[in-house]
Formats: sequence, structure tokens, C-alpha cells
Amino acid sequence: MISFVSGRVAAVTPDSVIVEVGGFGVQLLATPATIARARVGERARFATSLVVREDSLTLYGFADDDERTAFELLQTASGVGPRLALAMLGVHSPTALRAAVATEDVKALALVPGIGRKTAQRIILELKDRLGTPSTAAAESTSGWRDAVHAGLLNLGYTARQADEAIAAIAGELDDADAVDTATALRLALATLKRP
Repeated sequence: MISFVSGRVAAVTPDSVIVEVGGFGVQLLATPATIARARVGERARFATSLVVREDSLTLYGFADDDERTAFELLQTASGVGPRLALAMLGVHSPTALRAAVATEDVKALALVPGIGRKTAQRIILELKDRLGTPSTAAAESTSGWRDAVHAGLLNLGYTARQADEAIAAIAGELDDADAVDTATALRLALATLKRP
């Protein structure tokens, strides 16, 4: 098992980070929040999970060990593979997922593309005792989400001005929230940039 990858960020794509490790470019599929924190040219460390299939070896990268643990636990639920687990972490932070499962919030889980009401209920039933309890320690500060979203938009090729305008457009909605999930904020910012 590959527990982590550490090296210079060589490139960032919409769904992955490429890290230079010992002369090799290692591609890590990752959530938008993790990608947003990666800066091309800077050193970074990612917790990783290697998924072995008959026809492929896929390495998934995470901002921290908690995100990786949630990713691996999510896959223990029936019908949840690595892509769906990554999508779940792209929509909700590990803390938000724990809260949704603990409170049996079917609507929150159904926000994830590919998860309907029945799948959400099954995930809750199967993971309620295994995913753990939510903690408030992982809540992100207001400035934290702004910085992460700004960096993510720049890495995706938007200008600093476009990033600032997108953040300003969603700030009113998110500044009133108790905790802001970076992935959600990035998705909202991207939606404002796609509008005509």
C-alpha cells in the first residue's frame, strides 16, 4: 500500500494532481478541495489510497488522513466504489458526511450525483456505526474557504479577477454559514463563472 506521496506539484487538472516523485509524475485523482490547495511548483504531501482493479491501478490523493479514512470506509457500503466515494467527498467534507450519516440526513447524501434516496438510505444503514461521529474541529474558517477557492480557480486557469468576482458573488451566501465546505464553495464559484 502507498500511504502518502510527497513531492513537487508538477501539474493540476480539473480532477487530479500530478506530483513529481523521484523523477516520475504520479497522478492522484482527488476532490476539488484537495486540488484547490495544490500549487504548481510547490512541494506538497498527500495521503493516498491505491485502488487495484483487474485492468488498472488508480491512486487517489487526499489533503489529510481523515479524508482518506472516510474514502476507504465509504467504499465498504454496498454499491459505493472509489469514484462514488470520491464524489461524496467532493460534495461533503468528512465531518459533513459523518454528520449526515449520524443524523440520517438522506437529502444531504442525495445531493451527490449518482446517489438517490434508496442508495442514501442504504449508506446510512451500513455506515452509521462505522463512519464515526462528527467533530467541530474540522470546520473551516471564512478566510480559509476564500483562499482555497481562489487558489483552486487560479489552478483551473481562471484569472485572479475572475476568481475574485466569483468569490464576491457567493460570499454573501456562505459568510453566514457556521462552517463552509471548500468543495461546496468551489462548486458554487464555478457555477457563477459559467453563467452568461
